[in-house]
Formats: sequence, structure tokens, C-alpha cells
Amino acid sequence: MRVLAAMSGGVDSAVAAARAAEAGHDVTGVHLALSRNPASYRSGARGCCTIEDSNDARRAADVIGIPFYVWDLSERFHEDVVEDFMAEYAAGRTPNPCLRCNEKIKFAAVLDRALALGFDAVATGHYAVLKPGPDGVELHRSADAAKDQSYVLGVLTQDQLAHSLFPLGDTPKPLVREEAARRGLLVADKPDSHDICFVADGDNAGWLREKLGDRLPNTGGAIVDEDGAELGHHDGTVGFTIGQRRGLRLGRPAPDGKPRFVLDIEPVSGTVTVGPREHLAVDHITGIRPRWSGAAPGRLEGTVQLRAHGAEHRAVVTVTGDEVEIELLDPAFGIAPGQAAVVYDGTRVVGSATIAATRRAAVTA
Repeated sequence: MRVLAAMSGGVDSAVAAARAAEAGHDVTGVHLALSRNPASYRSGARGCCTIEDSNDARRAADVIGIPFYVWDLSERFHEDVVEDFMAEYAAGRTPNPCLRCNEKIKFAAVLDRALALGFDAVATGHYAVLKPGPDGVELHRSADAAKDQSYVLGVLTQDQLAHSLFPLGDTPKPLVREEAARRGLLVADKPDSHDICFVADGDNAGWLREKLGDRLPNTGGAIVDEDGAELGHHDGTVGFTIGQRRGLRLGRPAPDGKPRFVLDIEPVSGTVTVGPREHLAVDHITGIRPRWSGAAPGRLEGTVQLRAHGAEHRAVVTVTGDEVEIELLDPAFGIAPGQAAVVYDGTRVVGSATIAATRRAAVTA
């Protein structure tokens, strides 16, 4: 089988490419250039698409003994991931750019080009497991629960899964590093990437203010409690997300002395509403733009995951056309519109939807 190995420059994708080659596949490595100005992205261990990463990927391909190329997808990445990130924050929502990158870049743009060039599959270093099922290929959680990445792959369709390989799904991360060292891969001890690759200094709010410019929904507003009493001011709603506690800079403490969290963001008026943690509890979610790993479930009693590294919540999921209603049997806290709700049946990913609205759970005294 002809396999295109997406090599980010990290240890996971390098070992995934090596395993694909060792399995007898005809493997070609490719690194994705996602910025025309790589210096503006995170560098060193904290990045995933820098010049350093490109060089690390090339050296790994040389050690494995496979051809290697760099594909420039910077324009597509900017349009589908960076612009989406900015637009979502400007609208008061909280997007997941890594999930969007998987959907629009790695398993759409890259896979489409790979198939057009005669490749049979794309291999990546994601920690997830593919299994044959009665209706096609099933996506499952990885053996290493701490590294499981099935959440950010929840946007993949059956056709995309059928042309994907995840060679690391059955292996804990420490063993992957040991294997990389045995294979002579210099990235064996390279730290994992963190945060958002295109925000160079990690200051999301500052980056958004600079890039959005006159597209900012506001440059300041009031921070109020649930009764509308003003507690402080801020310099733009793009600096906030639902559930945030730090950086609120309230002018006066709450009467009950409890810490306050962001409950709501209104970008038009610039109003940020804060309240106690118990008021963040959500027991119902409405999702839109669903993407199913197979057939849409109709109704399912399973679990949902609402953050990349969050807990699972027992839920009843009901699908009507392009709308997904999720009744949470275990209330969740700090859930923001724009995030993804990924639906599971046991360890199997059923699909995902973008959170459009939430319903606050009743608070018991």
C-alpha cells in the first residue's frame, strides 16, 4: 500500500512513519508548511509547524530511509483554521483550532491531494485506534488514556477513516519514545508541542487584538454580575472564554467572598457576565454542523467529551437532521459555544458536533 506519512517534526509522527515503512508499505514523508512566515509561529519544543520542525522531520525521514517533501498549505491553513479562529472569538465563541486543522487540513486538503497522487492512505502520529466494524472502519480511543487524541479526530468521516492509519494507537507514549531512541531518531526526547501553533508568544488575547484590528467586536466593556451590577471593566471580550477565572480584574469582591467565573460573553455590547462556579453547570447542549464517523445515530445513550483533555459525561444524544440535542446525565462546567462535543459509544467515536447553545443546570441550595 502506498502511504503518505504526515511528519510534523515530533517524535510521534516520526515513529508512526517508521512503523508504516516497517510494515511493508511504500511510504513517503511530507511536512506541512503552514505559514509563509514561520518565525511568527511558536518555535522550538512549543511549536508544531516551524522551520526547526521541518528540519527535524527531514532528518527523521533520512533515518527511516523514505522520500521526503514539504507541502505549502499556508494559504489553506490561514483561510480554514486561522481565520476561523479569529471569527469565532470575535463572535464570543471558543473554537478548537487543532480539531479544525484535522478536519480541514490533515484529513481534507492533505488526504485529497494524497489520493489524487495515487496514495492509498495518510498515516499520522495521532493516538487513536482504527478497528473494522460491521458498517466500515471504527475510530476508538487509544491504549494510552493520557495521550488519547480521538477527541480531535471526532470530525473525521467514514471515507476519511478508511484512508487513514494511526500506527501508535496501541502504544503508551513512554514506549514510543524508547522506540524512537532505538531507531536512532534524534527527536526521541523532543518535548511535545503545546498551545496554539500560530500564536507565537502564547498570548491569545493580544494576538487576536493585533490581527483582528478593526474587525474587533469591541475594545472594552463592563464586567457585571448576574443582577447587572458593574464589577469592573475590560479591554475586549476576545480576552475571555466561558469558565475563565483568572485575569478578571474585578473592581470589588463578590459579597459572598467566593471567586467569580465568566458565565456569558456578549460581544456586541461588550458585556462580560460573571458569577459563582455552580452557575457554570450545564445539563443540556445543542450542537450544530454534525460530522459522523458512520451513520448518524438517531438516539444514543453513551458519553460525550467536551474538551480535548476533559472528562467523559454520561449523556443521551438525539439527532434530528443537522441538529444534535445532548442531555447530560452528569452536569458539565464551563462549556462554551464553539467547542466540540464528541460522542462516544464505549470507546468508539460516533461523531461530533459544534456546540451552539447550552442550558444551565438547576442549582440546588
